[in-house]
Amino acid sequence: MALQSVYVIGGGVMGCGIAETIASHGVEVYLIDKTTRLAEKGIKRISENIDREIERWGLTKSDKKAILSRIHPTSDLALVSEAEMVIEAIPDRLDPKQELFDELDRLSPPSTILVTNTSTLSISEIASVTRRPEKIIGMHFLNPVTKVQIVEVVRGLKTSDETYEFIREFAELINKKPILVHEYPGYVTTRIIVPLLNEAMHVLMEGISTPEDIDNAMKLGFGFNVGPLALADMMGLDEVMAWMENLIGELSDHKYNPCPLLRKMVRAGHLGVKTGEGFFKYDAEGHRLKSNGDTETEAVS
Repeated sequence: MALQSVYVIGGGVMGCGIAETIASHGVEVYLIDKTTRLAEKGIKRISENIDREIERWGLTKSDKKAILSRIHPTSDLALVSEAEMVIEAIPDRLDPKQELFDELDRLSPPSTILVTNTSTLSISEIASVTRRPEKIIGMHFLNPVTKVQIVEVVRGLKTSDETYEFIREFAELINKKPILVHEYPGYVTTRIIVPLLNEAMHVLMEGISTPEDIDNAMKLGFGFNVGPLALADMMGLDEVMAWMENLIGELSDHKYNPCPLLRKMVRAGHLGVKTGEGFFKYDAEGHRLKSNGDTETEAVS
């Protein structure tokens, strides 16, 4: 695949992870955000993530220099007029995504493939505001993008075979295992993981066990690398709740109804790693702080 550059919109956790992953495989990336300052903040986030990998001997300083040299921060959305492929990675809300795709449809060439990184929303509904629904497709990356091997490639109702094949090859180019998904609420990963997270929260709310023991039970008993409560903290509790609300709205299934404890924590602003407190507490670098009953300190990269 001769792909020279990719345009990633959104300099948050997911957008930065996607940009770093693409750049680490030799492709130029334009990281676009509302302001150049926000895009540059995204570059700083990527730099700090690479520094943590260097400390673990996972990357070298030369790797860091090469990766960062391929990522260009900007606020100029008009640059997509030269794009072969655009990946949107803004918060998972339908209205803002539709507004962005309407604008991308007007600014980019008709041949440009427009990708949404959504975990629960309808690809067909996002595509409906464009004149190219056959070139709209989903790539649901999981966090941390640089480490999780799979990506869900989600076909909308009108996504063409050519678009799917292009994205499948792209996924392999960046060393991801593409999982083909035909559009359905929650796809595969979100639909399966959300009830597990929700049930762990109910177990905690009902006083059955502590957060540490709930997570250790799932890690030691079932081979999970990360316990469900720590995983929810990593994902962002507000995002987890939004996924649940999307799924219960689409499927009307009680198992997706957010646990009252989750609602309470989101209202209190305890959103997990990004705010320093969720089911566990974290320092400024995302390292989990030990508490009574804790047997380990986890780091989020």
